[in-house]
Amino acid sequence: MVKRLSMVLMIMILAISALLLVAKNPTGPNTVSFDEPLNLLMSLGTLIVLLLPPLILSFFNHLALNIISAIYQAFIVLTFLGLIIVGFVIPSIWIIVIGALDAIVGISSIVMTIFEGVKKGKSVTN
Repeated sequence: MVKRLSMVLMIMILAISALLLVAKNPTGPNTVSFDEPLNLLMSLGTLIVLLLPPLILSFFNHLALNIISAIYQAFIVLTFLGLIIVGFVIPSIWIIVIGALDAIVGISSIVMTIFEGVKKGKSVTN
């Protein structure tokens, strides 16, 4: 449980840092920036709400909940792989680095969640 919780917290911290980095360097009038703090806070709140389900599911050690958490985290990893592509379009090396780190942490979190659930499931049946 502690491993999964720390991985999900790391994903959340990296996602928030990516949002703040994007807000620091806005690319146009319709992007998140520090000039419009209400929009920044709304984006931050939405990000935290979207990352709460895997955080909550990391407290449980049931096989079905671990599978649901892994599927949800897979969608998060796909989003961060898209962030890498956005980093190439914007030309920002830091966006690419944060997206790649988050994707790596997310994939390792998925693998850890699935293996922990399978290990738990085998110990229950024996």
